[in-house]
Amino acid sequence: MNVQGLVIYIVSDSIGETAEQVAKAGLGQFDYTDYEMRRYPHIVDKLQLEEIIDKAKDENALIIFTMVVNELSGFIVDRCSHFDIPCIDVMSPVIYSMSQALHIPPKKEAGLHRKLDATYFKRIAAIEFAVKYDDGKDPRGLKKADLILVGISRTSKTPLSMYLAHKKIKVANVPLVPEVELSRELLQVNPKKIIGLTTDPIKLTQIRQERLKALGLKQEANYASMERILEELDYSEKVMKKLNCPVIDVSTKAVEESASIIMEILREIGYEIANNK
Repeated sequence: MNVQGLVIYIVSDSIGETAEQVAKAGLGQFDYTDYEMRRYPHIVDKLQLEEIIDKAKDENALIIFTMVVNELSGFIVDRCSHFDIPCIDVMSPVIYSMSQALHIPPKKEAGLHRKLDATYFKRIAAIEFAVKYDDGKDPRGLKKADLILVGISRTSKTPLSMYLAHKKIKVANVPLVPEVELSRELLQVNPKKIIGLTTDPIKLTQIRQERLKALGLKQEANYASMERILEELDYSEKVMKKLNCPVIDVSTKAVEESASIIMEILREIGYEIANNK
């Protein structure tokens, strides 16, 4: 028999994405396109369910639901059985089997996997901050930063900024270039917020040559010359002394290792972000 006009009701106490994906996966096994999918998210009481089922009983309907509260999932099953509406409980068998395997009861709380707490938002804000104030884009952001990284080009400023952002630290970074005057904002911030990055000149030469190669430029460019690199390192050393900030040599360190050292420095000086507050 060729069933026509199937209406699939997606009912959930969360947003219903899981049930909808299950429905789409199932439909993919059939050469059948005459269907309509309706999603009903954030269903929390029997009255809402009664209204949905009342609509479904007059249609060629299938109800697929994800409800973690037993009372509500049981209500759907009972009412669908009464009106002879096919229904599929996506979550209960999974939760039951996991409970059996883990030997602990489920929380039975809707939408737990999607609850966004303060920690999540703080991490996202830090990542957005790192992107916005990367590479000295806007000196005004320096006063808002938890931490400022300074160093010449290719000393891992951006990778470290992003890594620390995932630790909920708002990091700005500033490239040090001999021809570019230091911003007023950098000179005004608390020195405890600044950490300098340096590296081995030979290692840096190799890194910059690879960078030029990736960009399709000549490796003999001044950017990767030893003379230029020594000039920049000498300048950065003077700047870091002027700023009176700690300095980390990143030449032989992975980003994770450098980040660990930075966080340890923050702990030692008692700066509040050291504890991810």
